[in-house]
Amino acid sequence: MYAVIKTGGKQYRVAAGEKIKVEQIAADVGQEIVLDQVLAVGNGSEIKVGTPLVDGATVTVTVLAHGRHDKVRIFKMRRRKHYQKRQGHRQNFTELQIASITV
Repeated sequence: MYAVIKTGGKQYRVAAGEKIKVEQIAADVGQEIVLDQVLAVGNGSEIKVGTPLVDGATVTVTVLAHGRHDKVRIFKMRRRKHYQKRQGHRQNFTELQIASITV
């Protein structure tokens, strides 16, 4: 069984037992969270698609850790104009363990 959930402005296809990294969620490590923005639920060849959400479907997750992704380097340059700009960015994330999917 799998589900398509929406969190942090992105969509993820998840199944029970998987680990995923999502945009940072304000929760403590070890805390259980119920995600109710479920867009679709599938089981084998059957699929139930919501309009836009599936009624009564939830995904229970456990927060494993908080962290930061690798640095993304930004370099801007205008040729012949003596302009160079260097910048870096590290995005925060929350690692989740998918516990169960209920319909």
